[in-house]
Amino acid sequence: MSDFRQQRSRALMLSKRACVFYLERVRVMLKDDRIVYLTDNLQPMEHFYNIPEKNTAFLLLGKGSSLTDAAARRLAESNVMVGFCGSGGSPLFSALDLTFLAPQSEYRPTEYMQIWMKAWLNDDARLLMAKVLLSERVSIVEKAWKKNIYLVQHGITLDPVTQARFLQDIEHANNQTELLAAEGRWAKNLYKQLASGLNFEFNREEGKGSHDSMRDIANSYLDHGNYIAYGYASVTLNGMGISFALPILHGKTRRGGLVFDIADLVKDAFVMPQAFLSAKLGHNQKEFRMQLIESCQDQDVLDYMFGFISDLCNKIK
Repeated sequence: MSDFRQQRSRALMLSKRACVFYLERVRVMLKDDRIVYLTDNLQPMEHFYNIPEKNTAFLLLGKGSSLTDAAARRLAESNVMVGFCGSGGSPLFSALDLTFLAPQSEYRPTEYMQIWMKAWLNDDARLLMAKVLLSERVSIVEKAWKKNIYLVQHGITLDPVTQARFLQDIEHANNQTELLAAEGRWAKNLYKQLASGLNFEFNREEGKGSHDSMRDIANSYLDHGNYIAYGYASVTLNGMGISFALPILHGKTRRGGLVFDIADLVKDAFVMPQAFLSAKLGHNQKEFRMQLIESCQDQDVLDYMFGFISDLCNKIK
């Protein structure tokens, strides 16, 4: 074996990785010391496509996909999060279930986990963390929507009345139940603004999977995009050594609840507008996915999420 093979390149920091993959009907394997995938295209000649695992944040495997044990070990070695989902990027079992294969590393940091656990066991501290998270969602939506040229072209901006009311609700909330109620009103208002600005009717129906109308397509793309947001959140939490089982907003008994909390930073700001825009513009699923991932990469979403959690831990320790 050559010196080059023996001295593999070092993986990039998780927060700086650029690649995100969603694959369906493929076989992921280790071939010639590289992670590759083989597509099921029924052609006489096999075509292998490379996955640069050292620069990959997470890999989502959809319907009809398989992963060899050798590839799984290499992905884990490179600290790549692997997620399993149904057709179209929907979760395997329900609209809110997570199935991620997290790399097992004994050398992840413990500092953030210790701070998080201490605060999580304190009701007042956990409420404060939830309020900081929701306030940050307002801030990033305002910034991201202003930078989205397609939203600007359609005259869609964050309604200042909706923004002020949500911030007021956050400040006055006495518990997570009141925060969740306020969050629900906030999400409905965002849906309403996007649908009105793009001139089509909309009501949220998770897991519907139909493509009969723009409303159905937007719902399908929201499901798909949300799972990509869960991937970003999972990578961030795993990289910082914080357990998915310590949510601050979405309930203390839900499996993987913290992933949903952190993913909301991406969902409101990037997934939601792209789902509506792609439905309006007639994008297919692949085009929607590429646009969403490109937007997240342009805004350094991973780096931002790592920074937010680090800052939050500094506030509560």
